[in-house]
Amino acid sequence: MKSSEIRQIPTGELTERLEAEVNNYEQMLLNHSVSPLNDYSKIKSTRRDIARIKTELRQRELNK
Repeated sequence: MKSSEIRQIPTGELTERLEAEVNNYEQMLLNHSVSPLNDYSKIKSTRRDIARIKTELRQRELNK
């Protein structure tokens, strides 16, 4: 997910998406600890998406 896409999403939906991404990330880490994932880069990209979403939410909070 690109930063430009994140900026277009409303704040309420963005917080819901953040919760979903965090749950997805935790589930991937758990699955990876049991049996290695074929595509480890998904974990990395999910972590970065979470950071992008948190950054955008913080910017919106500061701009109020």
